[in-house]
Amino acid sequence: MNQITSTLHIPDTQSERDTRHLLIQRVGVKDVRYPLQLQIGGRVEPAVGLWSLDVLLPAEKKGTHMSRFVAWLDELREPLDGATLLRLHALMLQRLEAQDGRIEVRFTFFIRKRAPVSGIESLLDYQGAFICETRSGHTQLWLEVAAPVKSLCPCSKEISDYGAHNQRSLVTIRVAPKDEQLSLIDLVRVAEASASSEIWPLLKRSDEKWITERAYENPKFVEDLVRDVALRLNADARVGAYVAEVENFESIHNHSAYARIER
Repeated sequence: MNQITSTLHIPDTQSERDTRHLLIQRVGVKDVRYPLQLQIGGRVEPAVGLWSLDVLLPAEKKGTHMSRFVAWLDELREPLDGATLLRLHALMLQRLEAQDGRIEVRFTFFIRKRAPVSGIESLLDYQGAFICETRSGHTQLWLEVAAPVKSLCPCSKEISDYGAHNQRSLVTIRVAPKDEQLSLIDLVRVAEASASSEIWPLLKRSDEKWITERAYENPKFVEDLVRDVALRLNADARVGAYVAEVENFESIHNHSAYARIER
């Protein structure tokens, strides 16, 4: 009986008032690995999310309810896409008794691809993220993908008697969607269509020949690649603000080439 009574009267220190009068814009948990069901391309697939969750803490409050973030995570049952996270974000704020807050979840997802000549199928992995944030009464959702592609140097092609140096590149696109129908796969297609060539995990010799020649006929500097990504995003009415980044992992240098466009 004494144990029950003592449990009921455990002090709730974090709910006490704070006298330092300093608001904390973001406080919460970071890099929590927790499973999720990902809704993508008309199918549901399991994934492991790397979650960061936080809220604004008013100046008069000593601490936030850290355990409630994980409790919110553990109650996730429905497949997740951007629109679903936007709705569940409001529930997290309600649970934390907060007006402002942020959710970021990063994950790996897969697209089944057919090789360009042989048609052989395989899965290629991409990095994705959903980010949802409320600040001063305004809530914004962001979709993000990082897609590996191939780029070939126009200068190298022009000055060489034969061949041209080429490399794998990473195109990262973060978009504030105007339409909930805009998906991660749509952003992957933008990245791949803008490159010298897309890539595949599994290829036959006929496919390798096609990719080599495709890239040679379609050379692009890192500046070309990021501009072509931006042009495609500009032409899509479903896209609001965006950030497009390209990193070329240079094959003839021990550094990367990099470009970024924001709207």
